[in-house]
Amino acid sequence: MQSYLELLKDVLWTGEKHEDRTGVGTLSVFGRQWRHDMQSGFPLLTTKKIPLRWVFEELRWFLSGSTDVQDLQEEMVDIWDEWATEEQCQRFGREPGDLGPVYGHLWRSFGEMEPFDVSRQPGCGYKGVDQIAQLLNDIETNPNSRRLIVSGWHPFQQTRVALPPCHTLWQIKCHESDKSMSLHLYARSIDIFLGLPFNIASYGLLLEMLCKVTGYKSRELVISFGDLHLYSNHVEQAKLQLSRKPYDLPTLQVHESFTVEQMGGTLQRLLDFRWGCFQLSNYNYHPSIKADVAI
Repeated sequence: MQSYLELLKDVLWTGEKHEDRTGVGTLSVFGRQWRHDMQSGFPLLTTKKIPLRWVFEELRWFLSGSTDVQDLQEEMVDIWDEWATEEQCQRFGREPGDLGPVYGHLWRSFGEMEPFDVSRQPGCGYKGVDQIAQLLNDIETNPNSRRLIVSGWHPFQQTRVALPPCHTLWQIKCHESDKSMSLHLYARSIDIFLGLPFNIASYGLLLEMLCKVTGYKSRELVISFGDLHLYSNHVEQAKLQLSRKPYDLPTLQVHESFTVEQMGGTLQRLLDFRWGCFQLSNYNYHPSIKADVAI
């Protein structure tokens, strides 16, 4: 995606040197925005390989309400392991692997103050506000609403986790003129080299999934940034990526599981998606570029 590369150039060449909590240091810009027409192709980076299955499994984990890293590990996804160690969890009095009130908790149980017990029965027994169920209901009953919002920022709970939510709020817009849907994400803090390509693909998937279960087609994905940064130990990797010519974007087809009709309403249909429901076509990409995660 050329639009991503232009954003990367902006950060690399105009970013201010900035100290950060990791001690690594960054080049940082503030208040940028990125837009993508979903009808032009699925927004998956081609200048390095992005493992879309991992992106989906993390998204499905968020949607399930789980805060247990084991659920991701069972799908052979290790991207949250650094924040689920015994050392990290002990800071908050939790057992290793228990991440506390991260995305899944906030999306499915916003407002709950007590330790979250994942029942593995999504939608049943949660305390607080199930924002995903509420969103789907509002799309179906009041699509013209300007309140189709899911919040991932809780001022109290952000002090109870090793990594507070970076993508903090997203809003849906239903365009009734052509029965299409757009998604606008606000991200307080994004690592442009490692994090942003995942975030773009994740919210692109989320938009397509929401469209599938509500009968809309995807229109536009928009991301607004607070602090957008490149870690100092990713500079050479960023330059390598910018030297590569992007390929055409792939296409994504979304199918529903054969069990959907047996499972009931719109929320369960959303939760029922599995990796086999997606068909990614014509994904051509340059090789992966290794870079260390700043913890």
